[in-house]
Amino acid sequence: MNVPAFLAKRIAFNEQHSFSRFIIRLAITATVISVAAMILTVAFTTGFQYAVGQKVFSFWGHIRVQRYEASKVSIAEETPIERNDTVLQLLRSNSQIRTIQAFGTKNAIVKGNASIEGVLLKGVERQYDFNNLNPFLQSGHWIQFPDTGYSNQIDLSSYTAGQLKLKVNDRVLIYFIQPDGTRRVRPMTVGGIFKTGIEDYDKLIAICDLSLIQHLNNWNRNEIGGYEIFVKDYKQMDPVNKAMLKELPQEWNSLTIREVYPNIFDWLNQMNTTIAIVLIIMIVVATLNLITCLIILVLERTRMVGILKAVGSPNQTIQQIFLYHGAIITLSGIVLGNVLGLLVCWLQQKYGFITLPEESYFISKAYVKLEWWELGLIDAGTFLVCFLILIIPTFIIKRIQPVRAIQFN
Repeated sequence: MNVPAFLAKRIAFNEQHSFSRFIIRLAITATVISVAAMILTVAFTTGFQYAVGQKVFSFWGHIRVQRYEASKVSIAEETPIERNDTVLQLLRSNSQIRTIQAFGTKNAIVKGNASIEGVLLKGVERQYDFNNLNPFLQSGHWIQFPDTGYSNQIDLSSYTAGQLKLKVNDRVLIYFIQPDGTRRVRPMTVGGIFKTGIEDYDKLIAICDLSLIQHLNNWNRNEIGGYEIFVKDYKQMDPVNKAMLKELPQEWNSLTIREVYPNIFDWLNQMNTTIAIVLIIMIVVATLNLITCLIILVLERTRMVGILKAVGSPNQTIQQIFLYHGAIITLSGIVLGNVLGLLVCWLQQKYGFITLPEESYFISKAYVKLEWWELGLIDAGTFLVCFLILIIPTFIIKRIQPVRAIQFN
């Protein structure tokens, strides 16, 4: 029979009303709050990083391939490249690459019912996978492609449509300024209206047929602005990009979307510091609370300690009683903290009751993402740190003398 464990359970689950019972409940409550706070911090911060990152990826892919031009910004009209089937076959042979899609961009001015707005038209092909963009579509549909020629439809952001007072199926005039200074005009129809929540996209981007851009730029059918590449696991886009560079023609270049929008991803990465700070604070709060609790319990059980010493129990055995007691409190707090934290995560995922200003945070509600290994790391780390620090107050037991302890009141 494990005597220290037996006595620890009797003390921990004692039904008598006492000060120690209140202290135990207070310690468990504090541990519950600390563990739940750590779970929610990791879940909401990781979820936020993932949700914003996926929005950026969905619109431009994980990797962009285009002609190397050092003097140009990343999102601008491109100098065309020729389709290269040999390179495409090499890229598709990479098991990490999911899709490769051609695109081209061109600056334009959209004239609506109220005013004019400058946009950057992103041209896509019939084979373009709009599934990545479907969550952003608010009304209408994505552009539809005719059997011949180019589509006369355009998809506008809700910001641009609002500024121009346009709705689905309205007719608009699109003005293109050619390199020689001449102006070309195309009447088009608003096919759909989308909203990403990312200001850089919503104030700038419109979607049209790539064939229209080829026609306006006098490109042939094999000339495109570049390729956007989606990988199966976004965490692998950096090694995939490095491997791709070896396969590309010398005049081509590839950039991950992190390199295209470094400001967004630097901001997201700074949140890892926030996670670390919150985790440290919560673990410190939990351990200090447990140390205080155990010191109070040792002092309240001074007579019990004296009696155990008087009957021959060694200090190590008595220390084990209080270590078991601390472990019971810690485990109870961790289990209940998991229940509370996961419950809040589930409620947020199902009902989205925690909202955010989309113009500031790019998403309208807090997103939850928690890996099981992260949960296990929080639980194991909390228990390990608390248990190691709980050894400190048990050294008081060595200083207790049996005669004085038995007389202690």
